[in-house]
Amino acid sequence: MPTTPATAANSSSNGTAPSIMLELVDENGTTIGTAEKLAAHQAPGQLHRAFSVFLFDEEGRLLLQRRALGKYHSPGVWSNTCCGHPYPGEAPFAAAARRVHEELGVSPSLLAEAGTVRYNHPDPASGLVEQEYNHLFVGMVQAPLRPDPEEIEETAFVTARELAERHEAGPFSAWFMTVLDAARPAIKELTGETGGW
Repeated sequence: MPTTPATAANSSSNGTAPSIMLELVDENGTTIGTAEKLAAHQAPGQLHRAFSVFLFDEEGRLLLQRRALGKYHSPGVWSNTCCGHPYPGEAPFAAAARRVHEELGVSPSLLAEAGTVRYNHPDPASGLVEQEYNHLFVGMVQAPLRPDPEEIEETAFVTARELAERHEAGPFSAWFMTVLDAARPAIKELTGETGGW
């Protein structure tokens, strides 16, 4: 992936893991500062910028991922294709494309903005809180996936009906239905009325 000022500032050349900084925002999505990632998620949570991606194959099936068991937040649960946080100063679109490539080993063949949604979702298991101003993206993936096992336990392409069945069986991330519902108008535009989304 190309290096930008934002990604360069958040990488480490000496082999140590840098602390990951997030962009804090107000209720309108205006940047008001930064905070370390874990600190921003500790109760009651600090409102920060995030993104969620929904990628579909040519048959109109949604790509889900089950989060790796080793993740500190919401491990082992199913969620949307990819989600994460832009680095301070990084455009949400660029961050979304970057994380899709880092997590799934592919670049979307199409990626489009699909609005924003603001939510507050506590995670009872970890005690962490998702206070997020979330930028939504929808698109298509056509290349074979190469998931990073440190990020993703497994993947699945599902129809709208299969998703409803899976969601009933669980478990899914606390934020999944919020971001899916907010992205539905753009998803319907992408997949067509017959897709069932």
